[in-house]
Amino acid sequence: MKKKLQGIPLKQLKSDLMKRSSFRHAYNNLETEFQIADQMIAARLKRKISQKELAKRAHTGQAAISRLENMNTKPSIAFLKRIARALDTKFNITIQ
Repeated sequence: MKKKLQGIPLKQLKSDLMKRSSFRHAYNNLETEFQIADQMIAARLKRKISQKELAKRAHTGQAAISRLENMNTKPSIAFLKRIARALDTKFNITIQ
């Protein structure tokens, strides 16, 4: 009989991993990318649209949306603005 895998909530996993200095350093170096991906995913899910539908609205391919959400790309500001428009939301950059 196969054992069922027990998952842990993402917040708990992040909290546990942040206790490791090497993970914390890498995470902090990618914080901006995480925030962009997280906000884009949240906006897409809030509107209940698929990556494919978002890609259609943004005149791009689904693979480009997937790469953005999985942080496998360094998107241009123009691309991020296009995605924001397709999500009917605003794109803002704040430098602090």
